[in-house]
Amino acid sequence: MKKGLFMLTVGLFALLLSGCFSDPIQEDIINYSNEEMTTALELETAATSAYESVSGANYTDDETMYLAMVNEVIPNYNELVKELDRVEIETDELREVHESFIEGADIQYNAFVKIVNGLEAQDPALIEEANGMLEKARKHLRDYRNGLDKLAKEHDVEWEE
Repeated sequence: MKKGLFMLTVGLFALLLSGCFSDPIQEDIINYSNEEMTTALELETAATSAYESVSGANYTDDETMYLAMVNEVIPNYNELVKELDRVEIETDELREVHESFIEGADIQYNAFVKIVNGLEAQDPALIEEANGMLEKARKHLRDYRNGLDKLAKEHDVEWEE
């Protein structure tokens, strides 16, 4: 009986000790990608898909773009920005990476609003300014993706495609 109790105690101690060697950043990245960011990424996909459907090669006319911006792009992006602020992050390293997404999303949201203002005023200068803001936002979003990939690699987190 004492031997069984001793083995149970050693087993529990080993289990507790193994918890001491876990990687909190790895756990935070996994929780972040699997739980915390699901809604944000759905909102971002909806907004950017709607924008891409009326811009660039898909542009047809100002009215179509305006309606998509006002009815889909901006509302989804506004919710995305709010959602990004609600995301819970435990570690400073991941929080720093997440801040790049927040900065990029804020700039992109403001660029979308500026596009609507430019369409309303029929002001090409506002559209041009908004396009510059979108480029700046893309840089932040690339930095976010690169930073998250680097952090994941450093902490042995593999992404599923």
